[in-house]
Amino acid sequence: MGNNVLIVDDSNTMRKIITRSLRQAGLNFDNILEAGDGQAALDVLAKEQVSLVLCDINMPTMDGIEFLKNKGSDEAIKDIPVVMVTTEGGSEDIVHQVHQLGASATIKKPFTADQVNDIISPLI
Repeated sequence: MGNNVLIVDDSNTMRKIITRSLRQAGLNFDNILEAGDGQAALDVLAKEQVSLVLCDINMPTMDGIEFLKNKGSDEAIKDIPVVMVTTEGGSEDIVHQVHQLGASATIKKPFTADQVNDIISPLI
């Protein structure tokens, strides 16, 4: 399996910022895949081998919470680590909920490359 990461965010700009932060943190992935919402992410996971997902919470069509619920019920992908990237970091209820649904960690926007490295390195 390749060392692929999937970035899920409805903002193309935020996907580019996350990609840049991964590179600045020195985290090397074979492929950086992208999806604009949770449903698109599930579609990518059905076709591609992914070792890590970075996912926003607030998105149209299927948000990060629904994505985690759907991912968690699929035996083929349920064990892939997910890091939630969100502005919701201050809301303990949201953070608690995503961890209950299987998120491995959360990163609050805005973030630095060092924070990205500290959180993601142990997961890959």
